[in-house]
Amino acid sequence: MKIGLVQQINTSDIELNKKNLKDKIQQAAKQGAQLVVLQELHNSLYFCQIEDPDIFDLAETIPGPSTDEFGLLAKKLGIVIVLSLFERRAPGLYHNTAVVIEKDGSIAGKYRKMHIPDDPAYYEKFYFTPGDIGFKPIETSVGKLGVLVCWDQWYPEAARLMAMAGADLLIYPTAIGWESTDTEDEKNRQLGAWVISQRGHAVANGLHVVSVNRTGYEPDPSGQTNGITFWGNSFVAGPQGEILWNGSNDKEEIQIVDIDIKRSEAVRRMWPFFRDRRIDAFGDITKRFID
Repeated sequence: MKIGLVQQINTSDIELNKKNLKDKIQQAAKQGAQLVVLQELHNSLYFCQIEDPDIFDLAETIPGPSTDEFGLLAKKLGIVIVLSLFERRAPGLYHNTAVVIEKDGSIAGKYRKMHIPDDPAYYEKFYFTPGDIGFKPIETSVGKLGVLVCWDQWYPEAARLMAMAGADLLIYPTAIGWESTDTEDEKNRQLGAWVISQRGHAVANGLHVVSVNRTGYEPDPSGQTNGITFWGNSFVAGPQGEILWNGSNDKEEIQIVDIDIKRSEAVRRMWPFFRDRRIDAFGDITKRFID
């Protein structure tokens, strides 16, 4: 499968952001991409740096304007696209939602982000209700996509449940970066931990991992922090954790990565982690903490 990754710098102009995304998707399709993955909340700036009730006006229904627009493009190009949207489910009820558009333009399925952070400059709990769809792969013409979102990528349980439900690969639309007061050593530790965690999911589950992060500097509208420099570094890892491609930290990227889905079966035969799981002894995993 040829996968297109789109790593983009966003502006405050939503229509311009969407135009740039569509141009990049078309470029990826021309290069043979069958599946194109976009970054988290790709239509706008990362608005969660502040808590502002007016920002809820950015949310949209699913189906809605973005699924219609990108659906037309998917149908025109004959490709599958993974979107990441601010979903308005009902008055006062909003989600951070990934939507998979099938190559005929229809909605193949969606995933609502389950793990919601609440850290300085990442005030997502103000905007997003935790997902209630569960960890279910989305069936498409290119395979079963285990789509998760950003903060989910730190949780091995999420990756494992997607794998156990039959996902052919794991996909993480992402928005993560550095605060400018962090030291260079701290920045390197953060980035390294982010990559290692996801490569670990690839190894533990014998699956490819596709992680697409945004890049570029976005100021904090409140002025309380120095804003976020999104660290890019979008990448694809193989089922043994090997890096198949790694993007830059500060440039826009359109990259095609050709992966062999069948490698998962071969790797799992050599490393049969699923065979050896002691499911009879894992009951405590559902507890918050073992006192």
